Amino acid sequence: MSFDELKSYIRNLEVVSSWPQMLALVERMGHRETLSVWEHPLSACRAVGGVESTAFPAAAAVLCSVISIHLVDDMLDEDPRGEHLRIGIGPAANLALAFQAAGHLLLERAAAPAGVRAALQESFARMSLATCYGQGLDARELANEQEYWRTVEAKTPPLFAEALRMGALLGGAPAETAARLARLGHVLGLFIQVNDDLTDVLETPARADWRRRSNNLALLYAMTAAHAGREDFLRLSLRFDDPEALAAAQRILFRCGAVSYCTLKLVEFSRELQEIAAGLPLRDPEPVERLVTAHLRPLHQLLERVGVEDPATLALC
Repeated sequence: MSFDELKSYIRNLEVVSSWPQMLALVERMGHRETLSVWEHPLSACRAVGGVESTAFPAAAAVLCSVISIHLVDDMLDEDPRGEHLRIGIGPAANLALAFQAAGHLLLERAAAPAGVRAALQESFARMSLATCYGQGLDARELANEQEYWRTVEAKTPPLFAEALRMGALLGGAPAETAARLARLGHVLGLFIQVNDDLTDVLETPARADWRRRSNNLALLYAMTAAHAGREDFLRLSLRFDDPEALAAAQRILFRCGAVSYCTLKLVEFSRELQEIAAGLPLRDPEPVERLVTAHLRPLHQLLERVGVEDPATLALC
């Protein structure tokens, strides 16, 4: 299934087909093969022995959810690139609600028994509720690492967990297998969040994470851990718009152990991912193995940059 076909699945819904703003947001979405979360239901469906086309409704519903999440997240984060600044907060919130409703409608139209469709609706609702709760937690300044993990657990993993669960259910898997795939998705969500945190703080010019420092694991570590450069970091990190101050703050991230700590967490999550994947009772493990490998690639590239000769071996140790 091509990404254009997936978008057509959404565009063809009544109301959506005559709503220019919804159509424009669907068209604007980009795609990264294997990495995009709306592909995960398709991978799970194939892995449990199902026909990929049966998981189209779940893939389209997840895409709708991602658009909704982005709309709300940009408002909560006051992102200067957010759609709400172009069309207004009220219209953006209304569109977010519309995409959530479209996701439920797509799932209800899945060619599956009534019991499976009910399970899909529960899964999608659970994902939406948990993500909204996590976004609410993330909208405030976090005081410590315990609050960080509580927020991340709620915000990121549910999307990946339920995407895999829905694909497995549509592929005909029993609930237990679908739950084990959901566990894989949960850990994958944690891995992706930490990886995004680390990637964002090392980029130039400064990303939005520097505006809310305690909500990023690397920045939170540098702000709260006991190290010689802590006071300098607290001062410099407030001047992230100054290229020299940003570069100096980024150097402290390496010296104080923030980058190393995030890398350690990524290695731990990667090991857990591969252990879960190895124990899954799948008819065709290849789609899930490819999914995990694609998401672990940035970690391997990071380890290679710091001189690890065989990063895949380190991640498995």
